[in-house]
Parts: sequence; structure tokens; C-alpha cells
Amino acid sequence: MKIIILGAGQVGRSVANALVHEANDITVVDQNAELLHELQDRLDLSTVQGHAGHPDVLRRAGGEDADMILAVTNSDETNMVACQVAYTLFHTPTKIARVRAQGYLDYPEIFALDSFPVDVLISPEQLVTEYILRLIQYPGALQVLDFAGGLVRLVAVKAYHDGPLVGNRLSVLFEHIPEIDARVAAIYREGEVINPQGDTLIQEDDEVFFIAATEHIRDVMSELRKLEKPYKRLIFAGAGNIGRRLAQALERRYRVKLIEENQQRAREIAERLDTTIVLHGDAADEDLLLEENIENTDVFCAITNDDEANILSAMLAKRLGARRVMALINRAAYVDLVQSAPIDIAISPEQATIGSLLTHVRRGDVVMVHSLRRGAAEAIEAVAHGDPGSSKVVGRAIEEIKLPKGATIGAVVRGEEVLIAHHDTVIQSGDHLILFLVDKRQIRAVEKLFQVGITFL
Repeated sequence: MKIIILGAGQVGRSVANALVHEANDITVVDQNAELLHELQDRLDLSTVQGHAGHPDVLRRAGGEDADMILAVTNSDETNMVACQVAYTLFHTPTKIARVRAQGYLDYPEIFALDSFPVDVLISPEQLVTEYILRLIQYPGALQVLDFAGGLVRLVAVKAYHDGPLVGNRLSVLFEHIPEIDARVAAIYREGEVINPQGDTLIQEDDEVFFIAATEHIRDVMSELRKLEKPYKRLIFAGAGNIGRRLAQALERRYRVKLIEENQQRAREIAERLDTTIVLHGDAADEDLLLEENIENTDVFCAITNDDEANILSAMLAKRLGARRVMALINRAAYVDLVQSAPIDIAISPEQATIGSLLTHVRRGDVVMVHSLRRGAAEAIEAVAHGDPGSSKVVGRAIEEIKLPKGATIGAVVRGEEVLIAHHDTVIQSGDHLILFLVDKRQIRAVEKLFQVGITFL
């Protein structure tokens, strides 16, 4: 596939890195020559220096025969114009744009073919908001990812010493909850992946990824760790788009406080919210946090535009007694540095955005992609098509499917029914399969499994 990536920022570089190893023809466009040279030194791709919205630049980048344009520059307007130019001049089949400003997103009709012809809109703020909402819904979870329209979820939890399964074989999980079906997709121990088997012993601090129907998530979590009480008191630092959206979504069910340093912004947000308490101040002000009873706060979540401010305020909140702290961190190096200790969850907008972008790049009928473990692993949802003669999966039991090493099928969704994958589960045409890949380099082999042969009509 010939793909033009507009923008060599964090997301652009990460997407290029993810796609260049998958037999794609990648060209990256940016005005920063230094960033482009750095990319070319590391990856087998082409670069073009210039403004991403200019027709001559897109032509030099190969716009005339490109299959897809990923417009992920830091400018919404540039991304939108680039899609317009690609459609008008080159009839590019797929045009994806990252758009951040809520003022644009509130009017989706402007992205129609007769306006700005964007096939797929990516809003990092909306993706991060949904991500945080799921974490708040499941106290103690490290990650919560949706598949099949929310029917199935992949959840990551850390096994603590007081969890009933710690020190026991994995098969004990199913003995404790025989009426509930679940599948452990992967276990990470001290950064190394362990292929889960029935006789695998769960150890303290193991990071366990499991798949289950959404209504069974809490029951499975309770087997891996002591189930935490639901959250009640939430403090968000930063009243930007994410902070405002979170407060609006949660203020009717939780006690929500929002801290904003800009006085005018704090006043504007306060007028738009109903029960949320909006505070003007610095989230890293110890006196302010103590005054707002940080020691009785269930979740402190720092979501400003400043990585350092988010890290410092979250660390301070944890030291002062907040039950769980999260921080929005853009720099990849910072995420690995602070994850788990002293910050419980480091939230990466880059990883959330990349997963959404990859959904539209994967071959075969792949309808959902989540990038995991800093891009090393992936969880995907793929649809099986064809018949036993044209498909490598339809009509076959899971034990008969030749999955690449490190790939596991965790669940099968058939209509509204969730089937946790077992060795004798037979795949039917139209089934949605949820797969976990501990090594994303195997993605091409997985894609080929879901590509229908020429005999299928």
C-alpha cells in the first residue's frame, strides 16, 4: 500500500515506524528537514520537505497514485486542506485527518465530500477521554479496550499479593468462576511476555491481559486482585477539551472537581458545567490540594498540555494520599519512566491515536486495532469472510487455524453473542475475532488469514 504521512511529529513518526515494516511504501512530508533526515536514517522510507497542504508538495510526495493520505500535522486546517487537495487533484481513495478543535468537530457536515472530503476523522482528545472514562469505570484496571461495539473488552490488571489467584495455576481461575467464561491472552512479567497455559503460575506484580464479555469483567478482575471499591471523588487538573468532556460525562454520577490555572478559562468552563466544582489555581500547589481533601480523593488525573506539570502534580497528589493518580504524557520516554511508580497510569495520546489510525491501514477486514506495550504488541478485531474453500479460517476450529507464533484468538463475536475462544470453537463467516499479538511484526501473517481467496464470489 502506498501511504503518504503528512507531519513528522510524534504521531507521524510512530505511525511511519509501525507501517514501514509491513511492506508498505511510505512517504513522510514535513517542513522540518532535521526530523525528515532523522527518519530516513532509521527507516526505509521516502521524505519530502514542504508544506503538507500545497498541491505541488503532495504531487512530489506521490499523491497521484497514493492509496491513502494520513494528515497528522499539528494544524487542523492544514490537515483538512490536504485532504481537499488530495481528493480534488488525485482522487486519493482514503483520506484520514487528525482534527483537534472542538469547533470543527461540532459540525461533522463540513467533512462531507462537497466540503472537506475527509473519510476518517481522528480526534485525539475524544480518544483519550473515552480511554479515561473506561479506566474510571473499572477501578484497578491498567487498560480497558473495547471491541465489537463494546460487547467484549480486553483488560490489563496487575496481580497483587492479596489477589486470590496469586500463587495458583491459571486453570484455578476457571474453577473459581465456572459460570463465567474468560480468556487470558497474555501475561507480562518484569517486561517479558509469558504464553499463558493452564499450569502457568500467577505471580505477584504480573501484568495480566484477559478478554471477557463486558458484563463479566468485574468478576474476572476480582479473581486476579482484591476488587476495589467504586470511585466516588475525582479531581481533574486541566480544563481543556479533555477535562471539560470528562467533567460533563461524569458529573452526574461522581463528585467532580476541575482545577484550571487560567482564570478566564476556569470561569468559562464553570458556566458550562452543572455540578462540577471548578477551581482556579495550580494543580501542583500543595496547599490547594490539601484544602480540597486530596487524601480522600479516589482519582487524581492530570490532563494539561504540559507533561512536566502533569507528572509533578500527579506525583504530589499521590504523596498527599490520593488513592489513584493518572497523568497525560505525550513524550514516549516519560511514559516508560513514570508508569507504575510513582504514577499509577501514564496515558499516551500518541498510542491511542496510532491504534485508531492503524484500524484503517490493516489489510483484510480489520475493524479495530489497539496498540499495546508501547507499540510492541497489538490487539485487533478482524471479520471472517468467505467459505471453507476460500477462507483460511471459516469452517475451521481454532486449533486448526495456523496462527503465527505469539498470536492468540481470545474471543469470537457472532451477532450479539460473545463466545470465548476454545480449541474446538468453529469459525463462521461474519464472525468477529478478537486477537492478541505479542509481536506486532506478525501482523502481515494475521492479515493474510483474513483475506479471502479468489474462489470466493
